[in-house]
Amino acid sequence: MDAPSDLGDFLKSRRAALRPEEAGLTPLPTRRRVTGLRREELAMLSGVSVTHYTRLEQGRAAGASDSVLNAIARTLRLTEDETAHLKALAHPVRSATTPPRPEQASASVRQLLASMREIPALALDRRNDVLAWNPLGHALLAAHLPANAPDASATRPNLTRMLFLDPAYRALYRDRPSEAVLAVASLRQQTARHPDDPALTALVGHLTIHSSDFTPLWNRHPVRTCTSGMKRLRHPPAGDMDLAFETLTFPASSGQRLITYTAEAGSDSARALRSLLEETLPSAHPPEDPSSTPRFAIGSNLKHR
Repeated sequence: MDAPSDLGDFLKSRRAALRPEEAGLTPLPTRRRVTGLRREELAMLSGVSVTHYTRLEQGRAAGASDSVLNAIARTLRLTEDETAHLKALAHPVRSATTPPRPEQASASVRQLLASMREIPALALDRRNDVLAWNPLGHALLAAHLPANAPDASATRPNLTRMLFLDPAYRALYRDRPSEAVLAVASLRQQTARHPDDPALTALVGHLTIHSSDFTPLWNRHPVRTCTSGMKRLRHPPAGDMDLAFETLTFPASSGQRLITYTAEAGSDSARALRSLLEETLPSAHPPEDPSSTPRFAIGSNLKHR
């Protein structure tokens, strides 16, 4: 990844998407060669010199203040996430040159996952590598993979890579195109925040080479933070499920987070998830002794007569 190029490409993509009328300009009757704003128009509306803005599109952001970037963001009508992304691209934070060690889920995180027996859950790093999952999380998302796959960096699943290249995981999502946009939007944010992460660079390169779906989405520069929402799954053999997901980021880690999936009580999705739980953990709810309750009731009645 080339941070200067990413900054210029991001600005160009957003400038091209904004029509003059949307920015409050009245287009002249002459034929325009561009559908979006011209550089000169954007610079004028933002109160920035054309030379200064042109440098930004060329990736030369040294000296660009937050006030200038905020003015451009307002003109382009960027969202909060997109504005933060613009600033991350303009002022990349360089990390130490020492290669990062493979991340691991801590013992306390593994204990937390194990305690959540009835809730699918998994721990991820900032690259979407699965660091650990509980049995129900494994059964829900990747039963076709070994349960111990996250334990070694060489076999560790990556949810973004699986969404584009793993047929079984791709088929799990009933609305896979929307999931793909969210995955790329998240990956765009991470690459801007961590421009020196070789694993992120390798992931983008791998997907660019091996997935025809990935590159067009990547070139659109989607940016969005998605920490909660709904996943619409078609799980073999449990069936269709609409599961709410929530993300908890661990404060003492470099982007590690916990994701959980739950179903609305009494819904078809809850019943499907229950059937998956019973198949995955048949001892989770052992059957009651049919004679235990009647004996207790009869004994109690006799005692109080």
